[in-house]
Amino acid sequence: MAGAFEFESYCDDLGPAKIVHLYDPASGMRGVVVVDNTACGPSIGGIRMAPDVTVDEIFRLARAMTCKNAAAGLPHGGGKAGILAHPNSPDKPALVRAFARAIRSLTEYIPGPDMGTDESCMAWIHSEIGRAVGLPRVFGGIPLDEIGATGFGLAQCAEVAVRFCSLELAGATFAIEGFGNVGRHAAMFLEQRGARMVAASDSRGAVHDPRGIAALELAEVRRESGSVAGYDKGARISHAALLTVPCDILIPAARPDSINSGNAEAIQARLILQGANIPATREAESVLHRRGILSVPDFIANSGGVICAAVEYHGGTQSMAFNQIAEKIRENTEAVLIRSRDEQIEPRRAALELAHERVRTAMALRSRC
Repeated sequence: MAGAFEFESYCDDLGPAKIVHLYDPASGMRGVVVVDNTACGPSIGGIRMAPDVTVDEIFRLARAMTCKNAAAGLPHGGGKAGILAHPNSPDKPALVRAFARAIRSLTEYIPGPDMGTDESCMAWIHSEIGRAVGLPRVFGGIPLDEIGATGFGLAQCAEVAVRFCSLELAGATFAIEGFGNVGRHAAMFLEQRGARMVAASDSRGAVHDPRGIAALELAEVRRESGSVAGYDKGARISHAALLTVPCDILIPAARPDSINSGNAEAIQARLILQGANIPATREAESVLHRRGILSVPDFIANSGGVICAAVEYHGGTQSMAFNQIAEKIRENTEAVLIRSRDEQIEPRRAALELAHERVRTAMALRSRC
């Protein structure tokens, strides 16, 4: 597993409870699972599949899931997993199934989809160990990527957040870093509310057109050509330039730390909705706050997927999932931004205080005298 990890430097009163390294000699599967905290219930979190995934990244994502699930009021703790492999590997089914067998006894972790994994992967896992969320419909699941659960939640978050930065959603412009399952649906739901996409990127390129880019059209171009770079209107730009294009709303929905001390001063958006997990460094968030740019933390803005997964896990329906996503994200966005405004603190600090209060209350209730 790539990347140095000093366990002691990450330990605090919340976790992590377990860090488990996995290896299967037969398939060559290498992976890691971090179970951060289970005070609110069994941990739930996605499996990230990438050749450069690190223990540090998975730990940070697991802690984000602890906060996300607690903030959303879900009966689940936080966990995350990584498989060290390319998501387009021809050995993907064998690797995912080997991973599933390796976590069979780790019952305090419930896997779901994340970057590099999808509903099919969850079906393979479920067929091996009978435990997964984000399943295909034929398995009785609510396919959260197919229905755009996280993107729907981001649009709900936007409707609340614009009131705290003097924006009107109708007519607002937005840019999407990572026009995939999350970013694509976020764009469509924001368009339905009158906003206009002016830039988008994926792993292979980025495009910018201040006149507007129709989400469905760009999705079709990406499906046919393999990248948003195949879009023949507007201009091709670099991945770095995508983050600093003139727009009202920026949605980073790709890898961690894309917003950092090197570009935070150049961002022109007035509102940032963190569609990816940990897409901004703490230093960058402080810069954004100082500059008056409102950045809604990941575990508040992008919790639609895990809310949907929890509804599925407990036997709910798709309509119930959408209702829960709207209710919980709107309530939490408003609570965090009111606290941030009234106490003059960064939104992340306000969000962490809210989540940690709930986790510590659960820990106290579960502790034995």
